[in-house]
Amino acid sequence: MENLKSKVIIITGASSGIGEATAKLLAQQGAKVVLAARREDRLQTIVNDIKQDGGEAVYIPTNVASSEDMQKLAQFALQQYGRIDVLVNNAGIMPVSHLNELKIQEWDQMIDVNIKGVLYGIAAVLPTMREQKSGHILNVSSVVGYQVSPTAAVYSATKFAVRAISEGLRQEESPSSNIRSTIISPGLTDTELTDTISSPEIKAMASQMKSMAISPFSIARAIAYAINEPEDTGVNEIIIRPTIQP
Repeated sequence: MENLKSKVIIITGASSGIGEATAKLLAQQGAKVVLAARREDRLQTIVNDIKQDGGEAVYIPTNVASSEDMQKLAQFALQQYGRIDVLVNNAGIMPVSHLNELKIQEWDQMIDVNIKGVLYGIAAVLPTMREQKSGHILNVSSVVGYQVSPTAAVYSATKFAVRAISEGLRQEESPSSNIRSTIISPGLTDTELTDTISSPEIKAMASQMKSMAISPFSIARAIAYAINEPEDTGVNEIIIRPTIQP
């Protein structure tokens, strides 16, 4: 993992799950990680853990659904380290439901976090990366970004969108600005995503499926692999899920 050393890496949704695992793994490999999420207490604890293990990390409370917050996050990273090498757009929510339940507020929240949050992240770091003529943006999609299932129509739509945005970014920026784009699509992973489900029936079903979930560190290792590849190599898409997941 020589190419990870000293890279400045912003990670959203870093207070738990895949974001926390990625921050800890990349810091172990010598990266300088900038953690962003809404829960400041969790961010502080994770940063302290990383520092105790000899890593380098800072944090700033951030709401990815706010363009202003994402701009502040990018400026914070530049103030701390002078550059931005990688953005891991990991923050996401998954309050899945049947469409006929008309949970419109939850639909709006998924669009704001899962789509707009990704776009705001790209907007915040792209000018710096274009000026550097280098950079890497990794967007976390999902296996449901490839195939729709009942209750996941809106969530799937947001993850399909993440794939489209990521591919558009690759086509626009990789040939001219040397900015790499990667789609990371996890399957069932042991995270807090199901905590946002408000339907008791669907939440119970999701909880039953957790028995086959893989560790968030499995996703973190895939992220580390994509970042570590040489600058002339773009790892554009990774699907990673439990071996036994249908």
